[in-house]
Amino acid sequence: MFHKILVAIDTSASAKDVFDKALFLARASKGSLMLLHVLSGEEQGKVNIPILPRQDYYPYPVMSKKTLEFNQQQWEVLEKQGLELLQSCTDEATLAGVSTEFIQSPGNPGQTICNLASTWGADLIVVGRQGLSGLSELALGSVSNYVLHNAPCSVLTMQHISKMNTESAQDESSRVSASD
Repeated sequence: MFHKILVAIDTSASAKDVFDKALFLARASKGSLMLLHVLSGEEQGKVNIPILPRQDYYPYPVMSKKTLEFNQQQWEVLEKQGLELLQSCTDEATLAGVSTEFIQSPGNPGQTICNLASTWGADLIVVGRQGLSGLSELALGSVSNYVLHNAPCSVLTMQHISKMNTESAQDESSRVSASD
């Protein structure tokens, strides 16, 4: 079974499902959890906030002081939201009797997940999948795809089920039971 489960969570609608599945697996296998939130500034529904540049490379054009201050404020909001999410999930897992720790780190989500899985010695990575495919996945990239191809351990991807898909399935289910 899996004893060290790395859970990559973000602020998307599917994050709770990802965490719940990982918690279930950890309880079933008497394993522990490492919760990870990667600060990328590009989370779904968030403004694109530049990550602090390396000292030898600055990829962004010169910004006004006001713009830099605004970006810093937005970054601090993202940090706070991420830590609150991690703490909330940690509290829930601890109440369920699962040893849990967390980390929040800036960077490229896919690379950060794989690097932490390697250094922490994870047996399993649980990650959400937003359902990008085709050109969208090619143009925008896919964290789950990167993790699947570069992880040092097994990976469980949780497909995000949009509200629209859920409503369609419920409508179909209603039609089937009405015709019975």
